[in-house]
Amino acid sequence: MKAMTPAGGVYRRLSRHPWWVLGALYLSVSAIGLGMRMPWPADEPRFALNGLEMWITGDWWLPHRAGELYPDKPPIFMWLSALSTGLVGDIRIGFALPSLVAGAATLGLSVDLIRRLHGRHTAFIAGLWLLASVQFILQARTAQIDMLVTAFILLGSWGLLRHALLNDGVRYFYLGCFAMGLGILTKGVGFLPLLMLPFWLMAARHASTWRSSGRRAGQLTSRELLIGLCWMLAAPLLWVGPMLVMSFVSGDSELAAYRDNILLKQTAERYTDSWHHLKPWHYFLTSVIPWAWMPLLLTLPSWPKALARRFSRRDLRVWLPLVGAALMVVFFSLSPGKRGVYILPALPLLVIGLAPMLPGLSRKPHVSWLGFALCAGLAGIFLIAALLGVFGYPALATLAEKEGVVPWGWWGLLGVSGITLCTWLKPRNGLLALGIWLVVFWSLWGTWGARLMDPVRNPAVLMAKVAEKSDYQALAIPDFREQYILQARQPLWHFGYKTPEEDQFSRLYAWLKEAPQNRWVLLTPRKLKRHACLDGAQAITLNEPDEQWVLLPGSAAVKCQGNPDAAPMYLAPTSVSNEAAQLIGLPQRHTLMPEVQP
Repeated sequence: MKAMTPAGGVYRRLSRHPWWVLGALYLSVSAIGLGMRMPWPADEPRFALNGLEMWITGDWWLPHRAGELYPDKPPIFMWLSALSTGLVGDIRIGFALPSLVAGAATLGLSVDLIRRLHGRHTAFIAGLWLLASVQFILQARTAQIDMLVTAFILLGSWGLLRHALLNDGVRYFYLGCFAMGLGILTKGVGFLPLLMLPFWLMAARHASTWRSSGRRAGQLTSRELLIGLCWMLAAPLLWVGPMLVMSFVSGDSELAAYRDNILLKQTAERYTDSWHHLKPWHYFLTSVIPWAWMPLLLTLPSWPKALARRFSRRDLRVWLPLVGAALMVVFFSLSPGKRGVYILPALPLLVIGLAPMLPGLSRKPHVSWLGFALCAGLAGIFLIAALLGVFGYPALATLAEKEGVVPWGWWGLLGVSGITLCTWLKPRNGLLALGIWLVVFWSLWGTWGARLMDPVRNPAVLMAKVAEKSDYQALAIPDFREQYILQARQPLWHFGYKTPEEDQFSRLYAWLKEAPQNRWVLLTPRKLKRHACLDGAQAITLNEPDEQWVLLPGSAAVKCQGNPDAAPMYLAPTSVSNEAAQLIGLPQRHTLMPEVQP
């Protein structure tokens, strides 16, 4: 593969050991910098807090967020986060491990299936393309549920495709169905591999036309399909069944609301009538895939001709996974609520379908030129931005001041490294230049970038100031955010995640007036202005790079009319736990007042 390396023999030698090479590359781009940052908003602090709370309270069955039931997602990701954090003993490592391991599993399953279908050499090439994909590595480095559900969906696809394409036995189909069930227990959409089922059954019915590796497609009887579906339902029922029993037997209204939310609102209703992340039907095609699936899309101009040849051969090894990938994108496009991470499960299936064509496509001169242009273009943008920042370009200076980050050195190194690689390797080795530059990018992102951005995206400094100014006394935060609870140095209270603001403040006033000398509240200036009864003269202003806060003592609420029954109040268990403080890397909690003992 001369287009990918200046020394063709080196590449061939590396391809003889695909697992070692791909494993080393995966760790170099996904695991470097592990432990150098805390969870970042929006989603990471939420799941990290869920897991941490599970570990310190011992309440594993139902996830909680700061003492309140968390009904938006099933618990399996939080279980893994809790285990990794507790066993490792450091949340900065533990919170990232589930996604990191899930990414490794996704890569391994993809390469294994391609090796069985097309051979070791093709599997190695395809693995490199998957590793280079921006969305794959980004999500492997991000502590969100999506990489874990992708791993379960791919395991489901792996089992289904082994039976369909290799005719290895129905046991693999059953394994895949159970994995889909685990995917459902992770994020509800674990069933997505079943989208390939109609096409598979059609191909099996027309076995003389559609072939796989020169063999007939694996058969699936109605009885085997029914057994597989039972296996798929069995996995989530292991948790859903006891949860349903608990919700009906206990008579607890909060538990009943949790049941209805997790089973109805967060599944069918979220898909058909989503209430946020509303995007047009073409959002994934026009706003996500063009950047998220780079650089794989550099081969796009050659797809029509290559796919036409495969279609003429009726090669089920290509078309079944490609149909699965396409239908996954269609499935999520039909829902009004869309986020870029939703289509991640389609990416490895796309690579599996394109796999036999990727060695040839990688040798195309235009693909190397496109890789060269992309590498040079990105490097040039970073270098120009770094120079403009150094020389005080107003827009960049304002941005740096607002965000509290000066990234000129980081950006400059990315720019210089990219230009150097392009100059050294030339356009004929453009893919190699781009690949090496991506390794440099992710390495700098995970280390230098993490060190620069963590103080801004992690409110440790703010919460330390709050604790000092309030003498480590009880603190309340209306409309809380999980990252502030994670960094709390004192007992921290809140009023329910979805409680209306007016009800929160009515309960807050009553709470503050019960012990005005020992209680505090943290607000934004905008909320202080909206609630004029609070005495703004007592406010302590705390400035952060991207946000301003005010800290008020309980005495500031003497003129406010409160209602102790207006809203619930929750004490965040992690804010009063010395074990939690140790796992986060905070000082030991101060002695608590009797009234706030957990």
